[in-house]
Amino acid sequence: MKKLLFLAAGILLLPQAGTAQTASDSAAIRGAALDYIEGWYTGDAVRMERALHPELAKRILMANSNEPGKHFMHMTADQLVDGARRGGGSNTPADEQRKEVRILDIFRGTASVRVDARTWVDYLHVVQDGDGHWSIINVLWELREDPAPTGDDS
Repeated sequence: MKKLLFLAAGILLLPQAGTAQTASDSAAIRGAALDYIEGWYTGDAVRMERALHPELAKRILMANSNEPGKHFMHMTADQLVDGARRGGGSNTPADEQRKEVRILDIFRGTASVRVDARTWVDYLHVVQDGDGHWSIINVLWELREDPAPTGDDS
């Protein structure tokens, strides 16, 4: 009996792959993530804006050289769109542009997505509006390495 309970508990704790109600949901979620990261790399403000919910919040917890400890740095949808409009990451060589998208979970009109970029990882919360459009509402991100260029993207 203990073995059966242990097996049942183990199955319940296994990570579940994200699946959408339809293949078009998965494609639209992936499309929003790609509009976001490719919009950044190409400096395409239209793609960036299409990917983002107007109330987006993007955050990272990082050290500030002027203050002790770590503090949140916040960005809005308008700031990201403006950053893309000013060129974004368009100076990143094509062979260094990481844009791996992994849908982690989908539940009804919400999804969690991981985007592996050149020197950072983004965790996206994506939401479906009343018209069926999927857009990014939250991004929590972390740098892969020290922000100083090293030539190594691992």
